[in-house]
Amino acid sequence: MPRPVRPARVPPIEVLHARFLLILPRIELHGRVCFRHLRCPHRQQDAVQEMVALCWKWFVRLAERGRDATRFPSALATFAARAVRSGRRVCGQEKAKDALSPLAQQRQGFAVGKLPACSTLNGSPLEEALRDNTRSPVDDQVAFRLDFPAWLLTLARRDRRLVEGMALGHRTLDLARKFRLSAGRVSQLRREFKRDWDRFTAPGDPAAL
Repeated sequence: MPRPVRPARVPPIEVLHARFLLILPRIELHGRVCFRHLRCPHRQQDAVQEMVALCWKWFVRLAERGRDATRFPSALATFAARAVRSGRRVCGQEKAKDALSPLAQQRQGFAVGKLPACSTLNGSPLEEALRDNTRSPVDDQVAFRLDFPAWLLTLARRDRRLVEGMALGHRTLDLARKFRLSAGRVSQLRREFKRDWDRFTAPGDPAAL
């Protein structure tokens, strides 16, 4: 009767991490070369870090199967780069129908950009974009166009700029870098702004909320 095959002994996670750090420079270099076509440095860095994260995930998985990925770092990096280009992420696959997804933009041949930060003769770019809103009821649109600028005036200058950046769809990490805040603080301020806006637009006594 054949003897059962014993599972490979997996080294401690500290040992695996130390081994992975030995090949990390080669993986990052491979990523910078593969994603050099991305002109935005933030998008390029995001792609490289997704690639590194996938490499680490696969590195541990291979170790659990008794294979040492430090022997083939180039192959590991190549497969990870292909996966990231196809929309693969550590937390799952990108949604191909999400307009903000680079994968959707690549497949459908369109790009998403931010509105210009300057003002025009007709007002700010945000106000101009709101004029094209055909989904909200007219009375809600009128109320918003009156209330939103008035509410912004109640905020400090930095908070106004931060709110406008959020309204224009800027990412949390980009806002954190621009305003020298942590990503967690930006998320916290987003919730605080929402509560303050609800109080400002609530009917009756604002203190009731």
